[in-house]
Amino acid sequence: MSQETGVSKISDESPVERISGIIAIGSNLYFEGDGPEIVLDAALAILATRGFVIRRRSRNFRTPAFPAGAGPDFVNGAAVIESTGDVHHMLAQLHAVEAQLGRTREQRWGARTLDLDLIAVGQHVLPDAQTHQYWRDLPLEAQKTAVPPELILPHPRLEERGFVLAPLMDIAPEWSHPLTGRTVSEMYEALPQDALRDVVVL
Repeated sequence: MSQETGVSKISDESPVERISGIIAIGSNLYFEGDGPEIVLDAALAILATRGFVIRRRSRNFRTPAFPAGAGPDFVNGAAVIESTGDVHHMLAQLHAVEAQLGRTREQRWGARTLDLDLIAVGQHVLPDAQTHQYWRDLPLEAQKTAVPPELILPHPRLEERGFVLAPLMDIAPEWSHPLTGRTVSEMYEALPQDALRDVVVL
């Protein structure tokens, strides 16, 4: 996914808007006897039954839980997905699949069966540049308890997280951040070695 608006149309009598999004996927708990890798496979399969097209999928990576000590190691990946509707519909569908596969939201950054994070949709900035900057600049201690009341796009922590950027290098290395102009490749290269040391391809 490169410098696209995130919106395409299907040619027929009634054109249908489709949006293309980048998601991060992760799991560090078993669900009904299935391990994290199988849970991630199941999540994408369920999205397909809900009308999503999985355009690209990364390899799986093993990464430590964030923050350190928050639970077992994660299996993380990423995918480019496409669906009809708008970004809020896409987010609602991601949350529904999380719930279907046992996700509960009792503790911020706690262990979980499934995490489907909407990272970006084309060059959209939501809700606006000023609000986005506020959440990007939020100190780590505040991040542990503060939850945005609305969808923030692109994901405000994108540039800091090796466990997100490593999978994105597989599927969207040339996607550029609409506010900073930096590509995934550039963000990845700028990460300190500590952020990538424990990100291991499975």
